[in-house]
Amino acid sequence: MPQRIRKLIGTVLLLLLVVFWALSAMALAQGRVTELGWFWQMICYILLGVLWIIPGGLLIRWMEQPDRKA
Repeated sequence: MPQRIRKLIGTVLLLLLVVFWALSAMALAQGRVTELGWFWQMICYILLGVLWIIPGGLLIRWMEQPDRKA
């Protein structure tokens, strides 16, 4: 698959990931996290804000692979 197509697909998937992650994190934060103590709330907010980087980074790595020589 050419890099140009991978970048197009990856961009769309990355946007979907960010939107899905944000909506899921907001739903989780409004429900269960508010019942926790302040320390655990802080840990949950940090994790919810940072963990999306792992799948996003893997997706970006896939997008940036060079084209295979024919």
